[in-house]
Amino acid sequence: MGFLSVIRRWALRDKMPIREIARRTGLSRNTIKKYLRAGITEPRFQTPARPRKLDPYAEKLSGWLVTEQRKSRKDRRTAKQMHTDLVQLGYDGSYERVAAFVRTWKGERQRAQQTTDRGAFVPLVFQPGEAFQFDWSEDWAHVGGERIKLQVAHIKLSHSRAFLVRAYLLQTHEMLFDAHWHAFRVFEGVPGRGIYDNMKTAVDRVGVGKKRDVNARFLAMTSHYVFEPDFCNPAAGWEKGQVEKNVRDARHRLWQVMPTFPDLDALNLWLEERCRALWTETGHGSLPGTIADVWEAEKSALMPLPTAFDGYVEHSKRVSPTCLITFERNRYSVPASFANRPVSLHIYPERLVIVAEGHVVCEHQRIIERSHRHPGRVIYDWRHYLAVVQRKPGALRNGAPFVEMPEAFRQLQGQMLRKPGGDREMVEILSLVLHHEEQAVLCAVEMALEAGVPTKTHVLNLLHRLVDGTPTDQPDVTPPSRLVLTKEPEANVARYDGLRGGTRHAS
Repeated sequence: MGFLSVIRRWALRDKMPIREIARRTGLSRNTIKKYLRAGITEPRFQTPARPRKLDPYAEKLSGWLVTEQRKSRKDRRTAKQMHTDLVQLGYDGSYERVAAFVRTWKGERQRAQQTTDRGAFVPLVFQPGEAFQFDWSEDWAHVGGERIKLQVAHIKLSHSRAFLVRAYLLQTHEMLFDAHWHAFRVFEGVPGRGIYDNMKTAVDRVGVGKKRDVNARFLAMTSHYVFEPDFCNPAAGWEKGQVEKNVRDARHRLWQVMPTFPDLDALNLWLEERCRALWTETGHGSLPGTIADVWEAEKSALMPLPTAFDGYVEHSKRVSPTCLITFERNRYSVPASFANRPVSLHIYPERLVIVAEGHVVCEHQRIIERSHRHPGRVIYDWRHYLAVVQRKPGALRNGAPFVEMPEAFRQLQGQMLRKPGGDREMVEILSLVLHHEEQAVLCAVEMALEAGVPTKTHVLNLLHRLVDGTPTDQPDVTPPSRLVLTKEPEANVARYDGLRGGTRHAS
């Protein structure tokens, strides 16, 4: 390169003749003219194209490498194994040439992923009330005295960037519906479009391009809140980049500074208050003011909030002979009149509703156990078994559902079962809750126990007084041992002589 620089300086700056340059350098005049005409400043060695033994197999080897990249690291073939397979196909070259080809192919692929494969993106802008973005994440928190893994819903308005974070134990349909309701409640309106990835609770099948088979219940929810769902391309998280960034920011804004909580409701209340506080503390970035300022301006563009979507998931169940249905490894009691019959189970995030013949039969608080180390629980309601013990009063003595009765009923049962026929009388007292308020029956039982008269007759008397409003705290009347006259009679037989009055008698 220094030699070429000297030739160019002599010819172009010093105007030295070509003949003189050729004499000084020993090069031919044609070579010097070629360098000057081509403007070459850095000499390059042109490698002549020579056929290689690997060329007929290059396309085959490239296909193998693409296939191997899709496999797990443990299942991929090595370059030596590929060389052995090529030899079986007729390749008679060395292993070194195959290894060099593999190294070159991987290097080019890595450079492509760092440049062109990363793609170029267009900055997005959203109009007020146009869209929101939704995503799930997994995080940990101390709830109820233990550290548990939570499924966290992130919802973010695309224009104002107002966001809500809400924690659940599962990523099921009922949790998804509940997260939307709370987000729209906090945002005080509904945007016109929702941007999602292809989560299983929303998309049953991903088709070609933008074609999706949307889940029926998810579609019912979007129809209720009147917004259009929009699904990203597979593995294209940048299409909802705002909420993806929110997932990352929430870890140091919320989860790393989070205190402990007694239950999940307290955690979600803290998350909602903390999100609202961050709106006022965080600048919008693209527009003047904070997120809260832009959200206040965006509220007028949101659709007014409708009533909450009845976001349950329905399962068909058959009640067992012991009046139980099974859900998520736990068993829940059902009124005895529905034993051995089909019922419909409506699943909500925090409760289970059993429906039969178009009416709500009963409700239970939902128990979610994340650990499979312990057996499932049985949740009884002793009232559901009253119809059974009315026909089989002996089952009251050791009936598992009646262990959870109020303490006053348990004390009365302990005293009444000691006498003959006490089990039937106890069943009749418990059956009073079917016709009267349970609190009134419980109060009558407690008063009977305090008075030391634990009988069915006395409980009924007290209950009727409570229902009729008659005072039950009348003072006790203590009659005297004998009656005392105000004028005591005189024991004088002479008084009878005055009755004669001079009257003669037959005697």
